[in-house]
Amino acid sequence: MAMHSELANIRAIFFDLDDTLCNYWEASKAALRSTFDQHPVAGYSTDELYEAWAKAFRKFAPTLKKTPWYKTYLEFGEPTRTEQMRLTLSELGAVDEHHAKAFSDTYGATRDDNLRLFDDALDVLNTLKEFYPLGLITNGPADIQRQELRTLKIEHYFDPVLIEGEMGFGKPEPDVYAIALRHMRGKLPNLLPSEILMVGNSFGHDILGAHLHGWKTAWIRRDSDIPPSTNKPEEKPEGSPDPTTTIYSLTELLNALPNRG
Repeated sequence: MAMHSELANIRAIFFDLDDTLCNYWEASKAALRSTFDQHPVAGYSTDELYEAWAKAFRKFAPTLKKTPWYKTYLEFGEPTRTEQMRLTLSELGAVDEHHAKAFSDTYGATRDDNLRLFDDALDVLNTLKEFYPLGLITNGPADIQRQELRTLKIEHYFDPVLIEGEMGFGKPEPDVYAIALRHMRGKLPNLLPSEILMVGNSFGHDILGAHLHGWKTAWIRRDSDIPPSTNKPEEKPEGSPDPTTTIYSLTELLNALPNRG
């Protein structure tokens, strides 16, 4: 990919974390199958448990922010993870609180064990940090996102690190971008929104929100970025604005930026 002319004025870059820098859904899917293998439920196969989890996720996750669960979710991942497993068993008519907790604990630990940076992530971060201040904006519980950063050993690349669970709200809420801009203006006092690049995999969370606040955007698309709840990649909603650029690896980002390839 040649240098993208609309990125010529970029002075600061924010990254999303899951499925942008690391293989969250790959780790999640492997951990689910391992968990269901380790804790079998009589009368149900691993495939049936996996599909029940996906069905329960489709019901639970989209409305989470509008339920009493959200306040707990922001701080700690375990309670809502366990509830998701209870709902999984409920889909099969096999609710067992002990089994739900065993599922939750094993899945949480195994997912973290399977978490990996994408092969080009460190090279890209090491290159870009020489030219740009880098920030991170990630949705999810405070404890889980901090654990991911420790597992991946990348927190030191970013200032600020903005986590939904610590702020009390996440992308694409408007305050996220205001806070991010204020932080970066501490390093670059005259920084304009149009001089910030957001790199992320979620069109709804990462790309649209940043675009609406005047940021440039790089939408990263990978074959691995397929949640078990949908079994298909995210599509750009009809009528939505295009990202500034679409990339298929982090390495492409270097070539899209001026003199950084």
